[in-house]
Formats: sequence, C-alpha cells, structure tokens
Amino acid sequence: MTMVAQSRLSPGAPAPRTSVPDGVRPPDALLPLYEVPPVCDALYGEIADCPACVLAKTRSRTVPGSGPATCDLMFIGEAPGQREDELGLPFVGRSGQFLDDLLASIGRARVDVYVTNVVKCRPPANRDPNPDEMAACADYLDRQIALVAPRVIATLGRFSMAKWFPGERISQIHGRAVERDGRWIVPMYHPAAALRDGSLRAVMKQDFAQLPALLVGAV
Repeated sequence: MTMVAQSRLSPGAPAPRTSVPDGVRPPDALLPLYEVPPVCDALYGEIADCPACVLAKTRSRTVPGSGPATCDLMFIGEAPGQREDELGLPFVGRSGQFLDDLLASIGRARVDVYVTNVVKCRPPANRDPNPDEMAACADYLDRQIALVAPRVIATLGRFSMAKWFPGERISQIHGRAVERDGRWIVPMYHPAAALRDGSLRAVMKQDFAQLPALLVGAV
C-alpha cells in the first residue's frame, strides 16, 4: 500500500519516502509522520531488522521515530505502547494526544519536531524497558541525536532522563534545563504520568512554556 504525505522540504531537496507498514491504514492526520528523511533511511532499515534483544520476538513492528532531520527540538520517551506497536509511530495513543496539545501550547506541531523513544520496540504488556533492552538500542538513539542535531532535547519520563541525569529523581529536577555538549536537555514528566495524575498536566504545561526561549537562545 502506498500513501503519499505532503512534503515540507525545500524545493530541490531529496523527497522523503513514506513508511506506512503493510496492512496498516492509519488516520489521514498521521500520514505526514510516516515521512522518512533520506538521511534516516539506512538507520530506520537497521532498526526494522534489529534482533538485538528479546523484544524482537514479541513486537508487531519497530517504532524508530518520526519527524524531520534536522530540526531544533527533539523529544525522547521511554518505549512504544500498544497503539505505537500497531502503527509503527511513536506517541500516537492517548499520551501522544496530550503531547500534541502541549506542543500546540507553544505554537508547534508534531510534524515540526522529532520524536523517538529509548527503545524502539514495545515491551510486553507495556512493562518498563529492561537495562539490556535499553543498551541494545543505545547506539540507535545516539545516531538519531547526531542526525537530528537538535538545539533542545526534552526527555519524557525517567528512563530517557537517566541518559543525562543518572540517579536523579524526576520529581526534583523536572523542567530544569541543563546545557550538555552544546545543547539544552530538559527533563520532563512522561505524558502518561499526567494522564494518571491530573495535577501534572499544569506542571508539564509550565515546563513546556520554557522551550521557546531555549530554542531561540534567549536564556
């Protein structure tokens, strides 16, 4: 099945391919998220065939990431859930809907940012990813960061936060931007946490509100 999404690349740039999985018919609104920038093609192919951990035996499909390369803002979550496993895209369930709302609150949209997870396959029953599973995907994530070259990385949840803030508690450091290797890292709660605890919705909106200033270098 071939579906073509409208390209946002400048004239003369290589056209991205669309990567809608066979047998999947996603909502039309999600079609632009299936665009794969040519620079990501080889990496996404490696991820699709990855046998490096036990999650390869239970996944429906891999979920490498979505968004343009390069771009200024990158989000890193934890692991795909059931809906993500079905569609092959990150953050397309209820957490993704809240993420879209948060982006809208700062004047951004999903097609303008890069979104991925620490692990690229769904853990069974949506359990937490294990250390060996995260280690198996670590090189993929590092390569994505290098390709996207974001000015700001927002980590969503404690597992992605731990890459830069090992041993810290998200309740104590959320929203505190730290400059690492020439870019800003902002630890944030995972949107799923705000769905479980409604009081975190306002907290996440406040944390998101600082992103525009970081993106333009006003801090």
